[in-house]
Amino acid sequence: MKCVYCGFLESKVIDSRQNEDGTSIRRRRECLECHKRFTTYETIDNVPILVVKKDGSRQMFDPNKLKIGILKACEKRPIPVATIDKLVDSIQRQLLNSLDQEISSRQIGELVMEGLKDIDQVAYVRYASVHRQFRDINTLLNEIEGLVKLKKEQDEK
Repeated sequence: MKCVYCGFLESKVIDSRQNEDGTSIRRRRECLECHKRFTTYETIDNVPILVVKKDGSRQMFDPNKLKIGILKACEKRPIPVATIDKLVDSIQRQLLNSLDQEISSRQIGELVMEGLKDIDQVAYVRYASVHRQFRDINTLLNEIEGLVKLKKEQDEK
């Protein structure tokens, strides 16, 4: 690692620590030439994920946009923000693990709905109504009937 003070290319690691969320490692280093200390951070280099929108355009995946959409669906519902954060992290992890560099907005929406179905059914219906673009009340009723049927099956187990 190049010293920030003198430019010498060799240093030794004095101390290494993970940050709180485990996403990076902080290393204290000492230059072997000038003996000054400096800090470096080691993080995982994630492959950028492009979201393919319905119109065919592409944009970088942004977990904050995902969270905002979920928050809108969960508005005025008794859902802790920590639960929403876990869902966003879970979806982001699934996307990174898929190793696909491009993913459709439809696939992301399906992952959100799958997660919301277990968290809050009202938030699920709100999100589904936007994501699936319900055209009429019958489509909405069909979705709700599917939820009721699933709930009954889960209660019987």
